[in-house]
Amino acid sequence: MSKQVSTPTDVVRCEFSGNRANAFDTNGVKRTSEITVGARQKAAKGGYLLGKFQTKNGKFQWRKWEGEISTPTTDQSSVDVPTNHAEVLNFIHSSYSLKPTGLMMTELKWKYLIRSAVRGKNIMMTGPAGCGKTMAAKSVVNSLDRPDYYFNLGATQDPRGTLIGNTHFEKNKGTYFSESLFVKAIQTPNSVILLDELSRAHPDAWNILMTVLDYGQRYLRLDEQDNQATIKVADGVTFVATANIGNEYTSTRVMDKALMDRFTIVEMDVLNEDDETQLLNYMFPSVDSTILSNVAKIATLTRSESNSDTARINGGISTRCTVELCGLLFDGFSLEESAEVCIYPQYDTTGGVDSERTFVKQIVQKFCDDGSSDELFNEEEMEEAEEAK
Repeated sequence: MSKQVSTPTDVVRCEFSGNRANAFDTNGVKRTSEITVGARQKAAKGGYLLGKFQTKNGKFQWRKWEGEISTPTTDQSSVDVPTNHAEVLNFIHSSYSLKPTGLMMTELKWKYLIRSAVRGKNIMMTGPAGCGKTMAAKSVVNSLDRPDYYFNLGATQDPRGTLIGNTHFEKNKGTYFSESLFVKAIQTPNSVILLDELSRAHPDAWNILMTVLDYGQRYLRLDEQDNQATIKVADGVTFVATANIGNEYTSTRVMDKALMDRFTIVEMDVLNEDDETQLLNYMFPSVDSTILSNVAKIATLTRSESNSDTARINGGISTRCTVELCGLLFDGFSLEESAEVCIYPQYDTTGGVDSERTFVKQIVQKFCDDGSSDELFNEEEMEEAEEAK
């Protein structure tokens, strides 16, 4: 008996744009966010198509497809960038529909973010850890459908090598200079360059970026010698940076005021209880909504407490942490077990029964037991927490 070959509901072609593999269907619609990074990269390198197949349990998966597809035009040199003022206005003010459902961001700030990108501004996303800065930056890339490049400046130990390049020696070639991917990126017209964790970058990286980010200069010098060539930043290039700003981030550095002035600041908000509940229900629809609501309440209480004048803990639970915790709930762990490995290690044990960890455990326990334990908060404290949201 011959093996039955199912037909995909959608077919995409994957190709590299900058250092990321994007996926486009037969209509030229970008489908990148639906497919894993690994699958897109393998398809782009292997030159084969991906098909969307329905499995026996009703779910869908993307896998190799040996059929045919019409090739959409996605040449980087022909990126459609609005130039007419009326077109730009229409794009900005109709862009909220492009915001991913999982990104909790107000309409005003999303439009401000899109407007800054369309106008070629240098954008800095700020806000506490785990609030969605990087996700928002990547969402702008997907919305604009431009060539994009990603650089994690907080992880690099060699700023010059990452942003400029290195000198190498080979027996057959001798000594030669190899330019970095960043040099290629800034020469790509209309590209979007994501500078992640800029506040954790080495000061040498900031010095290199000064002339690149300055609207009056916009060039990169490969060497300090006067006779060395400079690389001009191409037209339409947008830089989007993410940064944690504040004394509580011990691995960050106080950013130079001159560097900060080169950016338009877009501040991400900490989610309130309703928004957090909405996000968790969207991401984990199969998890009990009451439990997800309790996770949002726990997070909100820790944030309210950490911001009070008599704070008993030094920081609230981030959205990144609540998402990870709910992932554990989805995998069959209880709320108490999830908190044990996901929340408690963030808080100090110094002080015994008066420690931060004990206090947070009491908050979590309030939502884990059957209600028979003593109330941690009296009515006045609960009202204050509600008013502080």
